[in-house]
Amino acid sequence: MLLRLTSILQKHQQSVTKNLVTSWRHFHDNFFKIMPSVSAALANQKPVVALESTIITHGMPFPQNVITAKRVEDIVKANGAIPATIGVLNGKIHVGWSEEELEFLASLKTAVKISRWDLPCVLSKGLSGGMTVSATMIAAHKAGIPVFVTGGIGGVHLGGETTMDVSADLTELGRTPIAVVSAGVKSILDIGRTLEYLETQGVSVATFGKSCDFPAFFVSRSGFLSPYNVTNEEEAAAMIEAALTLGLNSGVLLAVPIPEEKAAIGHQIENAIEKAVAEARAQNVIGKEVTPFILQRVNELMEGKSLEANMALIENNAKVGSKIAVCLSKRMKRNGFPSALHTKKNKTPENHKMPVVIGGINVDFIAKMKEENIVMGETNLGIISQSFGGVGRNLADCLTRLGEQPLLISAVGEDVYSDSVFHYCRHMNTSGIARLRENSTATYCAVITNKGEIKLGFGDMDIHQEITKNYVSKFYKNLASASLVCLDGNLPVSTINYVCDIAQKHSVPVWYEPTDPKRACKPFLSDSWKSLTFISPNLSELYAINQALGLPVSSALPTSLDEILNSAATLSRPLLEFLKCVIVTLGAQGVLLCGRSKDGTVCLQPRKDNMVDRLCSIHYSAIPVPSKNIINVSGAGDSLAAAIMAGILQGHTTDICVKMGLLAAHLSLESKHPTSPHMNRANLSLEKIQAAKWPQPTFRWIV
Repeated sequence: MLLRLTSILQKHQQSVTKNLVTSWRHFHDNFFKIMPSVSAALANQKPVVALESTIITHGMPFPQNVITAKRVEDIVKANGAIPATIGVLNGKIHVGWSEEELEFLASLKTAVKISRWDLPCVLSKGLSGGMTVSATMIAAHKAGIPVFVTGGIGGVHLGGETTMDVSADLTELGRTPIAVVSAGVKSILDIGRTLEYLETQGVSVATFGKSCDFPAFFVSRSGFLSPYNVTNEEEAAAMIEAALTLGLNSGVLLAVPIPEEKAAIGHQIENAIEKAVAEARAQNVIGKEVTPFILQRVNELMEGKSLEANMALIENNAKVGSKIAVCLSKRMKRNGFPSALHTKKNKTPENHKMPVVIGGINVDFIAKMKEENIVMGETNLGIISQSFGGVGRNLADCLTRLGEQPLLISAVGEDVYSDSVFHYCRHMNTSGIARLRENSTATYCAVITNKGEIKLGFGDMDIHQEITKNYVSKFYKNLASASLVCLDGNLPVSTINYVCDIAQKHSVPVWYEPTDPKRACKPFLSDSWKSLTFISPNLSELYAINQALGLPVSSALPTSLDEILNSAATLSRPLLEFLKCVIVTLGAQGVLLCGRSKDGTVCLQPRKDNMVDRLCSIHYSAIPVPSKNIINVSGAGDSLAAAIMAGILQGHTTDICVKMGLLAAHLSLESKHPTSPHMNRANLSLEKIQAAKWPQPTFRWIV
């Protein structure tokens, strides 16, 4: 019953998500503008700090507001991060502002103070204004920015237990996964009830420093305690990373005390605040006009000293927040988090073509022998690990980590394994995965030698036969408009034929990953193979394909490298009558590409001309990996193929595509996961490729 309820809820969530994706794409295209420097930083997983704009429009007078805004951005840059001030200009949310735009906003007398509930009206009417903490959190999260720096957050107002006057900042913290770095809560609020409300909302709260004293904006001690404290930026980054990893969908509040040298006037400011609050009540100032009124009045009563303290605490928050963002970025790269920008599937424009991967998902169990030989009938010592694999899943995972946004079409059971699969693959577009009540999630068990070679394997993969033509037909539009469709050999023959037919009708390139010699032949049982564009077999699979086509093959596989390269090229030749390229994976001996020549190599990119070029092959050696460093061999070939796919989709040269693939395979071999969590665009960047020393590839004509 519980599993059934879980299934119903998940299907409902997927349905709602599917409907919302289209809405958000429209919203993003029409109401969002991300500055190129911010977009580039996010794409390359560099630290970015979101900054609010109500301090510009409603927190300080002109020109101090624009001076402070620029100074804060400079502080963020000086501490190694990219600033992203967020506000609304002419009905469009700007993430990152030019100096001219900042000055315009700072001097705009009609600027609106924008909270969550203002957003639809402000954007639809084309208005401009500063965004509060709650609205900034929404925009920063949608842009993929995990750290947001502000002055202080709103809270429960005095008497809020009867008036229900509670800031939207608190509820937003309870439903938006972002870290907010602030000087605590403004002292004009009920701080005790604010902390209680944050606890109810599930918001993680910690003071930045050696004590748990919760700050109150102008004073470092409010008389209340945070439940925790973090003593430095690294601890703060670890806390944020833990929250993001858990997927709590609630925020983190880091309260930073005002610098001690500026806290001395805190008591004077508190007295001025009490007087300003009394005046606000007498003048019936209510709602979102209260805070700007009090801040301006306090500044007048303190003759500018409060403004100086206000600027000091905001600048200090920017310094602390930037250092936290830098530490967080390093931790996320080190631990293999994909770029937030690239995992926002709902941010892809509708006219942008996406790859589609159709194939299997497995839960893998890998046993690596400690001794050289297996002793049958006895317990053998080894190292056993669990990971998530399946050729289709591996390919989609790798493509996602390298900046593409593939739709994965597959099937799992309604069991404990499938729950783990969805959790592990949460960074991927899993909306095409069927969850079948009557089937078990596929499992695979392999025994590998201490040198990393597969000794034997067992698979319980019947569920792959449920990825039927009828199920796949639900994604017809995705297939017909895909930038690339990738099929793995686990699929039923009828499904492969169906997809190849769609691809041929709509001129969609197709990549076939054979998976093993028995499954390699499936497209070649009919003319479907003539619709393929790329295929990535090993030598055994290539032999099986030629046999399926009725072509003669030798009785034994070659052993020397020269014989292997000649044999692979000869066996690839008949396929190249219709296919663009045959990528022959050779394990420790690298990879051989066979296809039509262009500029001294095999052409992988689409050709604009109709020239018929000679067939050729080019061999790249693998990156050597000591056997003691090899942990998992089940995903190296998939990682190689997917990284080459990513390179093709990103418009790289053949040389760069292949080297991306070799680096990806190297990462996979040294990881317990088939697709290394450290796989990302930074680790396979042009800079890394160009900095490495590569053996000269070997070019040959195919005759």
